[in-house]
Amino acid sequence: MANQPPPTQPARKEKRIERDENRGQWKSKSEFILSLLGYAIGIGNVWRFPYLCYRSGGAAFLIPYILMVILAGIPLFYMEILLGQFSSTGCTGMFRLAPLLKGTGFAQVVVNAYCVCYYSVIISYPIRMISYCFFKKVPWEDCNNPWNTDECVHGPELGQHNITEGFKTAADEFFHISICSLEVLRISSDISHLGGMVWEQFLSLLITWIIIYLCLMRGIKTVGKVVYFTVPFPYLLLFILFVRGVTLPGAWTGVKFYLYPEWDRLLDLKVWADAAVQMFFGLGPGWGGLVNMASFSNFRNNAKYDSFLIVTINVFTSIFAGFVVFSVLGFLSDKSGIPVESVATGGAGLAFVTYPEAIAMLPVPQLWALMFFCMLFLLGIDSVFVQLEAIMSSILDEWTWVRDHKWKMTIICCVFFFWVSSIMCTNGGMYVLQLFDWYSSAIAVIVICLVEIIMVAWIYGIKNFMLDIEFMLGERPSLYWRISWQIVTPIVLIFILITSIVFIRTITYNNVPYPQWAIIIGWASFASSVMWIPLYIFYIMIRKRATLCDSLKKRLKPLDWTPADPQDRADYEAFRKQRQMPGFMSETDVEGTK
Repeated sequence: MANQPPPTQPARKEKRIERDENRGQWKSKSEFILSLLGYAIGIGNVWRFPYLCYRSGGAAFLIPYILMVILAGIPLFYMEILLGQFSSTGCTGMFRLAPLLKGTGFAQVVVNAYCVCYYSVIISYPIRMISYCFFKKVPWEDCNNPWNTDECVHGPELGQHNITEGFKTAADEFFHISICSLEVLRISSDISHLGGMVWEQFLSLLITWIIIYLCLMRGIKTVGKVVYFTVPFPYLLLFILFVRGVTLPGAWTGVKFYLYPEWDRLLDLKVWADAAVQMFFGLGPGWGGLVNMASFSNFRNNAKYDSFLIVTINVFTSIFAGFVVFSVLGFLSDKSGIPVESVATGGAGLAFVTYPEAIAMLPVPQLWALMFFCMLFLLGIDSVFVQLEAIMSSILDEWTWVRDHKWKMTIICCVFFFWVSSIMCTNGGMYVLQLFDWYSSAIAVIVICLVEIIMVAWIYGIKNFMLDIEFMLGERPSLYWRISWQIVTPIVLIFILITSIVFIRTITYNNVPYPQWAIIIGWASFASSVMWIPLYIFYIMIRKRATLCDSLKKRLKPLDWTPADPQDRADYEAFRKQRQMPGFMSETDVEGTK
């Protein structure tokens, strides 16, 4: 017995992921660039950034905003593009880099699901407003309509009233009041009273989802063609509106209010927190869309210059949109006699109340309204494309049997999200929309980005990640990227997370506060996404067969983190051995933690 040789260990066989051979690829570099532009540039560039800039110190706000873009935005944007391009997988598959954190990918899917629901409703409002542009007279032009109340004041007469008297503009009453069948929201008194379905809005939402399906029915093959129109055309409309806006009387008064620097606001931490949140909503890291779009890109594509290009255009668009918005607000102030600070607002109020009120004072308001609402719709729909595609790609990455039924899954997803989002077409739907917009995603994407960068820089290891980039692009990233990914960006993200929680404001809409139970639901929507991160770790812990420590260590090893193309994969594996990079999870490791 003593002379018997020790039992031989079975050969270590690395676990392989079944790749989607028909996943597809962008036909050209321009399709990839345009899809990224369409995703990164959305309605928020027009209705959120300009007002936030004005409210937070004018030109002084650009300092914290651009710093946040440089310190966190660009490193995160570039990192996510690299992850998607290297692995050719979506937002769940990229966590093969550290499988223990796969719950973060599920969190991204949930956040995208929330956003697709309420964002599709937001872009259905322009569809509804476009229909009114073909009326002989735009319905919000004056107060001589059946739905108007005694509190209604026509635009040019606003200066004759005290702003504390509680009057409403014609556009405000048209968008909100609930008296007859024409006005938009027919809004209820608060979120407790959802009321009935606003069928015109329901129809607009249905049209929106039909358009979304038609653009996604063949995946990136149709998206790659659609973006040639949906991305450049809004810029043409934005430029036309800019030229018209800056030539109006009072325009430069509005621009002055937009850019006038208040340097003392730089000492306000809340301004820095607002700049950080705007960066997340503007560039889109943490949602999974960047990873997914890059997964269809050429493996050797020089992603660094793409990242700088997209981020630069995004920042420029936000600043440029401020001129478009505030030049018209200056005109509204000039015509009405109300100070710019009293007419300036952000969000839906700017897009569907204040700006249309100003447009109504122009000659041929139908033309300018049509251009403005077409621009909003096209800016928004690209973001929905990318987010819905990210959800579907994650499903395809996880369940291989679905890959033969992509078109069926697209229909099912569109019908499902249309059905869920239809609750926001009720009388109280805008309150529901604002609640989920406020709570479900803003803080969640910061948490997700923090997990992502810890995974890349500290768990997988910044040295290994830099070697991956060297293999893919043929050159090793500079020291700037190493310092950013490993030190600066994680610290900035922790600061952003803390300040975002500390400075979160109590939610209201149209000056109506939300009840406590609604706020609890809002926070629950946030928890319902990020909870998958610890839940998945807990799942691994309770399903372990090895010791707890060994089980967790094994799940922190990369799982088949290789390129999708067989030749690239073979070259990469040789490259790993040459550079003595860590091994992947084996079949035994995976079985031992199931």
